[in-house]
Amino acid sequence: MDTLTRMRAFIDVVEAEGFSAAARKIGRSKALLSKYVRELEDELGALLLNRTTRQFSMTEAGHTYYRRASEIVREVDSLADAVRESSGDVRGRIKLSAPRTFADAPIGQSLIDFAKQHPDIVLDIHLDDRFVDLVEEGFDLAVRISRLENSSLIARRLAPFSVRLCASPELIAKHGMPVRPQDLARVPCIIDTNGRWLTNWPFKGESGDTVTVSVSGPIEVNSPMAARAAAVAGLGFSILPDFIAAPDIESGRLVTVLNDRILSGGGIFAVYPHRRYLPAKVRVFVDFLVQWFKTIDNA
Repeated sequence: MDTLTRMRAFIDVVEAEGFSAAARKIGRSKALLSKYVRELEDELGALLLNRTTRQFSMTEAGHTYYRRASEIVREVDSLADAVRESSGDVRGRIKLSAPRTFADAPIGQSLIDFAKQHPDIVLDIHLDDRFVDLVEEGFDLAVRISRLENSSLIARRLAPFSVRLCASPELIAKHGMPVRPQDLARVPCIIDTNGRWLTNWPFKGESGDTVTVSVSGPIEVNSPMAARAAAVAGLGFSILPDFIAAPDIESGRLVTVLNDRILSGGGIFAVYPHRRYLPAKVRVFVDFLVQWFKTIDNA
């Protein structure tokens, strides 16, 4: 049995957080994976995993080996991808991190459409609202919705992104239409705790600077979709991603507020680590997303 096979088995077990879960995921027996990892430890002369009946954890040597082994396996896979691409055969698995908001919104259809068009590529989608460490956690790429900060990652812009301050017509009739950001301090607001602003909402000031308003309200929830539902129900004013609020704005269930005071400049990005060889499957996926969003924008 070659070292690369044992290495892959170890990575599978770590990423699945256990032998049983890894066996179910990749379709091999738990006993076989345990054998491969044990042989790898014997080969290295070091314990990589602590095994008990109730707990699973990596040793310090295991952490070090996982980081470097993941890089090596990705390079090997990238080289294989390059060869397959030259013959017109692109296949494999893409480990993708994306926010739940992206997958739940209509733009999440882009992932379904890609899977339909590329049946030889497996999309391993992990929905998480935190910014994962792509290299440390073994992701091929991530979709991020934000203002992109300085980063060691390569970023490709898929689409612009903006937010809307919204409320139901009934709530506006009850509390009045805010005419300046400071008015929000006196009305109920819905707090999305996944957002970076929490209860301190930023707006454009009259002189072009940024002003922050402290808000509060009856609901704090870590989901833009739940915040949207609460806004439609008339529970408060809410800052929502435009692609989530758009259907309710078009139907009249929500009304936009203070449009000229909303900060802009964000985007939807595909980000991936700097690599010597960008896997063909990743390039195909990113190119697909770019074209998909262009099609939506032109529709």
